[in-house]
Amino acid sequence: MSDHQMEDNHAGAFSRIPELLLSSGGVKMPLLGFGTASDPPATPEATKLAVLEAIRLGYRHFDTAALYLTEEPLGEAVIEAVKLGLISSREELLITSKLWCSDGHAQLVLPALQKTLRNLKMEYLDLYLIHWPVSSKAGVYEYPIKKEDFLPMDYEKVWASMEDCQRLGLTRAIGVSNFSRKKLSNILACAQIPPAVNQVEVNPLWQQKKLIEFCKASGVVVVAFGALGSVGTFYGTDRVLQSEVLREIAKTKGKTVAQVSLRWAYEQEIGVVVKSFNRERMRENLEILDWGLNNDERKKISEIPQSRVCNGQDYTSVHGPFRTVQELWDGDI
Repeated sequence: MSDHQMEDNHAGAFSRIPELLLSSGGVKMPLLGFGTASDPPATPEATKLAVLEAIRLGYRHFDTAALYLTEEPLGEAVIEAVKLGLISSREELLITSKLWCSDGHAQLVLPALQKTLRNLKMEYLDLYLIHWPVSSKAGVYEYPIKKEDFLPMDYEKVWASMEDCQRLGLTRAIGVSNFSRKKLSNILACAQIPPAVNQVEVNPLWQQKKLIEFCKASGVVVVAFGALGSVGTFYGTDRVLQSEVLREIAKTKGKTVAQVSLRWAYEQEIGVVVKSFNRERMRENLEILDWGLNNDERKKISEIPQSRVCNGQDYTSVHGPFRTVQELWDGDI
């Protein structure tokens, strides 16, 4: 890896997932993470069982958020995994959670993280992210957010509170999610502790080349969500898995389209969070490390027409602060 040190994680039963060293906190992030966002939401028991199976298969990076309502079952699964001897301690895992918009106020960041830690039954997170670059009415936890409840985020003050959380040892690293280059620049300009991560949609149909280049130059690790098109969510699409270019490459290589998409993302030197509660697909998603795409295949993927899947329409409002998706993404659409 050119920008971040990589090491091997030998804990996994079936695979060794390479790691990236984040810019602060000495955090080593396994490049392949396991997502817990389900639409419609899975039962807590289904989430717990899926996380346990993921740990058995070798996943060591788990992604949750206050919004997903999966913090509690994730935490229960980790406790169970230690009891079963699948891992020796919680320290073997990287756990990410996210600050919801209604807690996107300077005075609410620390209480929100403390609540997340109670839900997880953990003393610290490895990574805490601002979920979206917009705030909403304090005390109202709902999705979608009412259009009249959106508020501009005070990036400087909210980020200072995120930094306080890291200084207190409640999270080992901090970062953002769904931030454009311009909005990330706003954070970088005022940060004493720069964001370690920007989690954004990245897949062969939305390759984010300019954003990835900007983040790498700024020492920020990009972590991809929606690497397979977020199939199964209300905003998702099967356009990635049905891409003729990707299907042709998959057929030639004897791989699944999902594996080709994940391998492509891996070759971008970014992290990837992928969600499947199906055991066989969970295993297949890990099997991308011992083969690669050739130059011709990379060229074909680079020429795929680009369009967002997660356009963020639900985070726009006639009342502001972002009236259009163009304003939300600062033209990066």
